[in-house]
Amino acid sequence: MTLHLYNTLTRRKESFEPLETGKVRMYCCGITAYDFCHLGHARTCIVWDTARRYLQWRGYDVNYVQNFTDIDDKILNRARREGTSMEAVSERFIDAYFEDMARLNVQEANAYPRATHTLDGIKRLVCELEQKGYAYEADGDVYYSVRRFDDYGKLSGRKLEDLQAGASGRVDVADSTEPKKKDPFDFALWKSAKPEEPSWESPWGAGRPGWHIECSAMVRDMLGETIDIHTGGSDLVFPHHENEIAQSEAVTGKSLARYWLHNGMVKVDGEKMSKSLGNFTTIRDLLDRPVDPMAVRLFVLMAQYRKPVDFTDDAIASATNGWQTLKEGLLFGHNYGKQLGWDNQSPTPTPSNPLQGKETIAQQFQEAVDDDLNFAGGLAVLFEVAKGLRREGNILVHQGKTETPASELEQQWRSLVELAEVLGLEAQPEEETEVSTDGLSDGEIEALIQQRAEARKTKNFELSDRIRDDLQAQGITLIDQGGGVTTWHRN
Repeated sequence: MTLHLYNTLTRRKESFEPLETGKVRMYCCGITAYDFCHLGHARTCIVWDTARRYLQWRGYDVNYVQNFTDIDDKILNRARREGTSMEAVSERFIDAYFEDMARLNVQEANAYPRATHTLDGIKRLVCELEQKGYAYEADGDVYYSVRRFDDYGKLSGRKLEDLQAGASGRVDVADSTEPKKKDPFDFALWKSAKPEEPSWESPWGAGRPGWHIECSAMVRDMLGETIDIHTGGSDLVFPHHENEIAQSEAVTGKSLARYWLHNGMVKVDGEKMSKSLGNFTTIRDLLDRPVDPMAVRLFVLMAQYRKPVDFTDDAIASATNGWQTLKEGLLFGHNYGKQLGWDNQSPTPTPSNPLQGKETIAQQFQEAVDDDLNFAGGLAVLFEVAKGLRREGNILVHQGKTETPASELEQQWRSLVELAEVLGLEAQPEEETEVSTDGLSDGEIEALIQQRAEARKTKNFELSDRIRDDLQAQGITLIDQGGGVTTWHRN
């Protein structure tokens, strides 16, 4: 099977062929460290964390780099409001980033370069652009001459004549009409120092780098002149990634990245997320409600990564229910492995071997995800396995044994655990205090109620009644309500 990725640059799916056999150089544009991470950051980080995990599972050695922007007007503005320094603000929110990502089970990158740590590479790149005639200095500022780069617009598909002057990213509005610029489309590579702002010495005087040049320099310093995969949110296609290409390729004469991948944005109840609309949700606010971090990962991965996704209460409730199903499957070994006579109930991954001559679970999973990182398709495979294990668990609870060979159940479970881990989905057994003295946890009761509902749909009233009576004998009363809903309580 071949992995296919949708390349924003070519606007089509392409077979993935790394520059170096067995190795992948991958760069993701990270956060600007001036505030807590929000749901948009969560989606970006989860999607590309999962892509990296999948590439590793496919056998690639992935060098994954994600930057921090720690020089920016927003950081400086917050520092002024709080009466502190740019360094203090950026450190605070970089620390918060790692806390939030750990809760979402996002693995750390191989490296996290920062703008303040890449100043030599930034200044070297600006000098080279100036020497090649792509940049010019004006009273301490240095600008990129956009019209000098013939391929400008190839990533976004935009043409200069269709663009509005000043649409060049994180440049003050005043800069768009700055007389020092030769062309309104030109963007800043280096900004001269302003009073009471942090600055660094350079060939053009004291100042600080523009936003776009940071990533071009970091990619070259950390991964080389051409990388395999460059990722980020779709809001970065223009101008940020377009400007990265213009800067890097003007100097090297080589492609900056072979594959450009972009995730869609997050909406809240159908509207763009913004503080002014009052629908701005940070990761930590969401998880502190509380919402299970694995339900958040599931919510993100159930959507096609390139499309916008709408965050609603119903959507997160659905993801929470879905996670409960998957979690029950993932804990099958913990709950029933000893009863089935397994030698080891710990979820140590094992090769996903064929079951009764059928296509393996891993093959089905890979076939789905190989189609442009179709994580939702991969999840559909896992849900089928989890539901099957849940049914087997219910049979074991009520009958004490199952007709399915224990070895087959063990293989299914280990495959489920292995593949769920590829998606960053991991379940931990409940604390003993959460299990009732009757021996059934809330989750096990819900699973039995679900099995009873399925039995009633198929008119298997004998099984339905037996489940109800067994629960009643254990001090659990079921209450059937309208619309097929069943509630319960402990007596």
